[in-house]
Amino acid sequence: MQTLPLAARFRRTRRIAALLDVLLLCLIPHLLWRLLRLRSPWPRIFLRLATFAVGARTRIIGTPLRKDVFFVANHLSWIDILAMGGVTGTAFVSKDDVGDMPLVGWLARQNNTLFISRTRRQDVREQAETLRAALAGHQPVTLFPEGTTGFGHELLPFKPALLSVMLPPPRDLRVQPVYIDYGPAAADIAWHEPSLADNALRLLTRPGTLTVTLHFLAHFDPRDFADRKALAAESRKRIAACLPPIATPPGTV
Repeated sequence: MQTLPLAARFRRTRRIAALLDVLLLCLIPHLLWRLLRLRSPWPRIFLRLATFAVGARTRIIGTPLRKDVFFVANHLSWIDILAMGGVTGTAFVSKDDVGDMPLVGWLARQNNTLFISRTRRQDVREQAETLRAALAGHQPVTLFPEGTTGFGHELLPFKPALLSVMLPPPRDLRVQPVYIDYGPAAADIAWHEPSLADNALRLLTRPGTLTVTLHFLAHFDPRDFADRKALAAESRKRIAACLPPIATPPGTV
């Protein structure tokens, strides 16, 4: 095992300590809000402060819708969750194995994360109905339709199954595509390790600060599209238009 330089170990320790401080700062008031059956603002505050604690800085281009919105975004890293959640207060659709992770799963539930099985195909209809019920509320929801994290230089095919919830939408909603951009650091940020812990430790050791730019693209009415494949294709096309020229050319959903 390679021994980390002292400076790298210090950065990692400092950022982990900052994350724990942010968690302790937000946890007690959040539990108090829940006890009083109030809608808690603390998950969003936690995500915003956690973005800063891990050494990332969020930049916004475009105008995010504040309500009545279903975000569709590309996916590179767990930092996507911190940045998007901190800016918009969105809930997320996540793989069900995240819900089984100690602490991480509990924290995700505090922000109303929807856990979806990627392996049990027969459950797609049930999962779509669960997502439809969540969209009927007032919290924005974000879907990463690639179904996994990319490597920073391409856009993977979109899986359209869960987009069926927007045809028709459970209420008057708009779809807003979001391009999450780490610039030249994208390939280094991309999650390709076998576990979240391995990736987190690597990124927490990274020198300097990291800029993550959220491009909030033009939103559209999902009712203008014939089916979920057309809806996925339109979302992917708008995000793909933001990619650098070397990225994957437009392809099938």
